[in-house]
Order: sequence, then structure tokens, then C-alpha cells
Amino acid sequence: MNLVAVPAFTDNYIWLLHDGKEALVVDPGDATPVREALRSLGLDLRGILVTHHHNDHVGGLRDLMPLLGKGATIWGPANESMPVSVEPLREGDRVELLGQVFDVLDVPGHTAGHIAFVLKQPTDGSSPIAFCGDTLFSAGCGRLFEGTPAQMHDSLSKLAALPGDTRVCCAHEYTLSNLRFARTVEPQNEAVARHEAWCLAQRERHLPTLPSTVAVELQINPFLRCDVPDVREAAQRHDSRVTAQPASVLAGLRQWKNDFR
Repeated sequence: MNLVAVPAFTDNYIWLLHDGKEALVVDPGDATPVREALRSLGLDLRGILVTHHHNDHVGGLRDLMPLLGKGATIWGPANESMPVSVEPLREGDRVELLGQVFDVLDVPGHTAGHIAFVLKQPTDGSSPIAFCGDTLFSAGCGRLFEGTPAQMHDSLSKLAALPGDTRVCCAHEYTLSNLRFARTVEPQNEAVARHEAWCLAQRERHLPTLPSTVAVELQINPFLRCDVPDVREAAQRHDSRVTAQPASVLAGLRQWKNDFR
């Protein structure tokens, strides 16, 4: 299976997974780059996976519908309104597509009904894949537009519990700005410094910093490290209202990041 990050807008990635003949796409906010990728690679579109309702993830659905082959489907969150008809999914459901089996997780926080798709055992023996939309970013997490810090902490904990080699396919190229924040939170974290240097080299070559892996994120992502003393103490120094509870630490970090420049 071939995993491709298709750039869209200014910093989105539309993920495309294909076997050389057929493809699925994840969160197509814009149909044009998807059409171009399918055409250049000679692929037929067999399905679309959607993690949440924001327009930069669903804006291309209607225009891509004519490309879907017979019997192909759009799958999306059961608890969010979609611009087109979708097969509704919630945690515990599975999607079978391109010979692969995707498990669905409920990961609210960024939006109320956000879901993630986890390919635990790709049939080609490659490492697992998590399409996590805007819940988990490399070195960051999504803003809490509709959910609570407790929900986001629970959602991130689900993703953090996946095997370490799981490829983290988030939907935005926010890594360098997130790493600047992570370095501020944990200035002595050598893993953050090493990863920032690697990401800078990637971007200088006009290459994506994604996918990341769960193992990397556990080392560099402050939002997955809310129980680490240095992270907790940094959040408390920034905001005296932050308690030792991980959800409170996450809330403090998220507000700090919202205002971070």
C-alpha cells in the first residue's frame, strides 16, 4: 500500500492510500488536488473517509462523488452533519476498503463527533496507520472548538495507546510551529530539538514532516505528556489555575498555545 500526502490549501494534507490501481482518500477539503493525484497516478477512487465536518475536510466531497466507482462509499462521523450523504460511523465500527480493515475511534475535542480511522494490520505487512484528522497533530493537538479538555485528553490517550510504529497521519503541516511551542514548554527536551532539526531539513527540501509516529509523538508532543512533571510545572508556571490533573494541564497548554506567537 502506498501512502501519499496530497497538499491542499496553504497547509492541509489530503491523505491518499492506494495499491497502484485503486485508491481511497481521507478528508478531501478540495477536489482539485485529489483529481490531479488520481489522474497522474492512474488510480480509480474506491472510497472516501471523513474524520469531521469542517469545510477544509469535506469541501471536495460533492465534486468527487462522480469519480466514485460503483458500490463505492463515503464514510463519516455518525454524530456530525455532513454536506453529502455518508455511511455513519462510531467507535467500534469497521470499514473494509482496498482489502484493508480500518477500525473507528471516537476522538472528540476538536469537534463534538470527530472520529479517527486506524489501519492496525496493513495487508502488505507495513506499519499501522492512524488517520486522525485535527485531533492529534505532530507536536500538538487541535483547538477545542466543540469539546472539553477532558474529552481531548481522553481522545489523545486513545491515539497515544496505539503501537509505537503507528504512522500518525494528521491533516495539517503545523509541525514546526508546534515544535517551537514544545521547545518553550520543555526547553531541555533533546528529542524536541532533534526532531525540529529534522523537520527544518524536510521543509527546506519542500517535503512534508508527516507522517509522524506514535513513538515520536510520545517524546515530543506536550499534549501527550501532561503527566510529565516538567510539562505540568511549565503549564502551572504559565497559569497558576492549572492543577496536577492531566485534563487541567492540557487545558492550560491549549490556552497557552492559542496565544503563543
